[in-house]
Amino acid sequence: MTSNKLFLSLLLAGAVGSASAQNLKEAKAAMQAEQYDKAKGMLQQLVVKKAKDGQNYFYLGQIHLINDKIDSAAIVFNEGVTNAPNEKLNVVGLGIVDLYKGNEAAAQTKFTTATSNLGKKDYLPLFYVGRAYIDAPKPDFTKAIEYLTQAKAKNAKDAEVSVALGDAYSGLRESNQAYLSYSDALDIDGTLIDPKIGQAIISRRAQAYDIVLEQLATLGTENPNYAPIYRELAETYYLSSLKAPEEDYREINQKAVENYKKYLSLTGDNSVEAKTRYADFLVYSGNYDELKTVSQELANAPGVDAKVFRYLGYIAYNQDKDYAKSAEYLKQLFEKVQPERLIPRDYLYAGLANIGIGNNEEGTRLLKEAIAKQAEEDDLLAEISETAFAKYTDGDVPAAIGLFAIPASMPESDYYYDANYYIGLGEYGIGSKILAVKEGEPEVEDGGLAKLAEAKPHLEKAVAALGAVTKATKQEDVDKYYIPALYYKGLAELGLDNVMYNPEEAKGLFVDSFTKLIEAVKAKPDVTNANEYLIDANNYLAFYAYYQGDNAKAKALFGETLKVNPEDEFALQFYDQL
Repeated sequence: MTSNKLFLSLLLAGAVGSASAQNLKEAKAAMQAEQYDKAKGMLQQLVVKKAKDGQNYFYLGQIHLINDKIDSAAIVFNEGVTNAPNEKLNVVGLGIVDLYKGNEAAAQTKFTTATSNLGKKDYLPLFYVGRAYIDAPKPDFTKAIEYLTQAKAKNAKDAEVSVALGDAYSGLRESNQAYLSYSDALDIDGTLIDPKIGQAIISRRAQAYDIVLEQLATLGTENPNYAPIYRELAETYYLSSLKAPEEDYREINQKAVENYKKYLSLTGDNSVEAKTRYADFLVYSGNYDELKTVSQELANAPGVDAKVFRYLGYIAYNQDKDYAKSAEYLKQLFEKVQPERLIPRDYLYAGLANIGIGNNEEGTRLLKEAIAKQAEEDDLLAEISETAFAKYTDGDVPAAIGLFAIPASMPESDYYYDANYYIGLGEYGIGSKILAVKEGEPEVEDGGLAKLAEAKPHLEKAVAALGAVTKATKQEDVDKYYIPALYYKGLAELGLDNVMYNPEEAKGLFVDSFTKLIEAVKAKPDVTNANEYLIDANNYLAFYAYYQGDNAKAKALFGETLKVNPEDEFALQFYDQL
């Protein structure tokens, strides 16, 4: 999604020289309408014609930031400092570059320099520092409000300061204050559309997508040629699709693409940079068919951003299922793109691709990094969990276990119990296969100790994972997993007790699990596989009692089995003997 929108509402604020004012005003109006290629051309001419006008460099640098060309922005800001040393906005620009590169201390130093000793009415450096903290990859809305409040104190009549305050309060989820700030902007200039957009999307953080879509659609009807409305519609349709029923997902998601295309058509921007931003949106919204078309165009474009390897890597993974090619493309992305320009999904798909080619250790490392870096609106665990389940279903249990291990280590995750359950099943399956008596295998002479030693790590992991599942308190998880988790936990403990090869030495590790299983099934007799659970639990408990010399208990438990299935051979054999 386009959450890294940068400086989308830069207006003329304050007086500039009369000769360049009209041109700069036009360039800034083009930026407000998000006609970035048009604005870029204007500003490139302005820095040539008016090389001593520092603001021209500053706004050209903003275009480079919007196009994710941080180094190019730094070059332009430095030119502005050289040619117009008294213009503090370019120092702000260099601070923004530091902020985008993750060097917050250096950014703060430059911001302090740029905002110190300002004239009584000089508020623009304060405004743009505040704007920077809103639009940064890691926003700091509290700092933004500090600077914007100072800017407003110097010039309460610039509506864009109030718009920015609305954005900052919205980021802090202070909806009432955000709405009031946008209203302040409209009181100053009722012709502005951005504060109306801001008011409409306040509800988006609360996932009230229907309300947001209705309000944005109304704004679109009233202002059919204002492109930013359709970009916001695109983002809202995408977010809405994530919460929609599965059968409606594709239709709603497609509306996101249609609105983004309308946005591009209204901006009239057909540049490589615009197509790259469109590709970024397609990455977040998961429209890989459209992304494939766009990335093929970009791959052949001169001077295309190295991010094209991201698009190619994602397509290779999601469309072509060519995990080796995906891993290679994403490796090139990591080599050619600065670390601060990488996004969590880069690590996600690099991790999944590596696991797809059997490089599980590297894949797991990358996936953990993806989770650590994910933004609030991301749900990368969902994709990891879905991939893990697909691997499990396809029989690639070791890979599935490696993937499930990530959500299984996060108790706050919605996938915590699902992941632990399938880890438990997978590890039990591996361990029990090791312990199994194989056809044609020589008779075990060491009491199964060698087999147990090999199986033990898997069985212990199964017990730990399934034990975590049995502690679930949410009713949905209890209903889904409690009984089967007890069953497989008991079976894993049975293996650890070496009952198959040396029942006389069994310690009864499984007794608690099977006892609780019987109680749970009796309390919920309509559960799937109820009879199987009761038969196995009673039989194993009876078998243990028999070897402990408690024949009465053994006979009673075998009798419980025969109530469920009078023809159970195992119970009949012991029952008759007893």
